[in-house]
Amino acid sequence: MWDDSEYAKLRRYDADTGDQPTAVFQCHQYDAGDTESRLCAGWVGCHGGQLLALRLAAATGELPEEDIDATFDYQSPVPLFESGAAAADHGVSENPGPQARALQEKVRRSRSDIVD
Repeated sequence: MWDDSEYAKLRRYDADTGDQPTAVFQCHQYDAGDTESRLCAGWVGCHGGQLLALRLAAATGELPEEDIDATFDYQSPVPLFESGAAAADHGVSENPGPQARALQEKVRRSRSDIVD
């Protein structure tokens, strides 16, 4: 679905909390500066309160308090991978399923900067 470098980032969040990246993981459907940008729901749902980036965002005010509260309380309505590595392994597989292909097409339609 995404570039391999994006999947590689996911693996690093599986580390012990103190060894994780400090940047929050944004949803790939929006550019970082977009007013609609948000955190990646799968990233939050998989790791939740164990994320160093969320703890730092709360401590520094990078994210509003209500957003931090929502992330710690988030429960995914769909099953998630058990780790960032499992999600990355699936993502870089050569055969995306029909749901992944449908999402790819949705993203292509909504993002004018994506070229086939």
